[in-house]
Amino acid sequence: MTAAPIPSDLERRALDAVDAKSILEDLRELVAIPSVGGTVGEHDAQQWCADKLASLGYRVDHWRIDVRELAEHDDFPGQEADRDIAHGCVGVSGDGTEPALVFCGHTDVVPPGDLDRWPNRDSYALRVDGDTAAGRGTCDMKGGLAAIFGALHALRTAGIELARPLAVHTVVGEEDGGLGAFATLRRGHRGAACVLAEPSSGTIVTANGGSLTFRLEIAGQGTHGSTRYRGVSALDKLAGLLPVLRDLEARRNADPDPLVAHLEVPYPLSVGLVRVGDWASTVPDLAIAEGRYGVRLDESIADAQAEFTDAIARACAVDPWLAEHPVRVSWPGGMFASGRLPEGHPLLGETRSAVVDAGAAEPAVVGAPYGTDLRLYAAAGIPTLQYGPGDVRCAHAHDEHVPIAELEQAARTYALLAIRRCGVVQA
Repeated sequence: MTAAPIPSDLERRALDAVDAKSILEDLRELVAIPSVGGTVGEHDAQQWCADKLASLGYRVDHWRIDVRELAEHDDFPGQEADRDIAHGCVGVSGDGTEPALVFCGHTDVVPPGDLDRWPNRDSYALRVDGDTAAGRGTCDMKGGLAAIFGALHALRTAGIELARPLAVHTVVGEEDGGLGAFATLRRGHRGAACVLAEPSSGTIVTANGGSLTFRLEIAGQGTHGSTRYRGVSALDKLAGLLPVLRDLEARRNADPDPLVAHLEVPYPLSVGLVRVGDWASTVPDLAIAEGRYGVRLDESIADAQAEFTDAIARACAVDPWLAEHPVRVSWPGGMFASGRLPEGHPLLGETRSAVVDAGAAEPAVVGAPYGTDLRLYAAAGIPTLQYGPGDVRCAHAHDEHVPIAELEQAARTYALLAIRRCGVVQA
């Protein structure tokens, strides 16, 4: 690997201008917006980003997305939240040529869950405790957004004018499929390369496995509980399928791609929701199970679905009841394909150098087992990787938090990347 460039005086000026206090204030305002997917908070968060980008001197495209129209496209990534409209937001510096770099982050968050597990039952109040900032979205991924804005603010404070455009895409619906990124790309917003500010635990993520939501509908034969032997319990039939799913997971993880080989389970399969029965003394005649199914790197969604449905079909074939009443398999919700940065693309080396010159150790390069908008940008031909503050293990959790030092480190890295990829207008 070539040696990292030594930061120039101009770059040091930008690094010195990164202001942790300003980043935390932006994060406080973002966390205070309850932008759960499918709620009005999504719109409010996008408006906040549009206003912030405008205040930093960026040309802003803030538009209404017709979700119903968008969903008619064959490659629509799906959604699980209930929404008819959404809003896109893109800010671009400089002239109208293609941006040399895109920073992307999503503004939607998952619901807070049990409020009794949050201090003061308030998940949307930023809590700064020593060296961490906590609250819903701090890790996934409003911390990354705040770091992006911190980098833009530092460039402006340092009086640095970029020679080629820099773009910021803030998107909604990432948590349930990626419709915001899909809409942004369909609107024509592009760039030579993209960095997602998703939490990466100090690493650079260059590939994501995908994930699908599956639904199994298992038929039984209802009867009075006192004569259960006359019926067929749909719950028992579901229980018999669980080892089949576990075996399928084991086979699909037997020889993982080297980028995800460090993970205990690179392509997880899990059941997260079960609905069965409607009366305590009735043998249940229907069980519905929904879960998450990992898509392997470079595997098509169609191939992943086919392997799953084939495993279920073979299990049904050897069960007399299910052979006559096959399990119905469907795929509701979001569809996350896999994606990766092209082999040898210079964005990886540039990001590594920027991370080191911003003050951190050289980051490992890994793949991740979860889907992000990376695969949508990659599918659009935009080389993309993921580097951002926070540890994904804190995402969606009641103790969701992000180290303040990582917010500052990410902002410093983004500022250097912007300067090096876009160049500067010399005074």
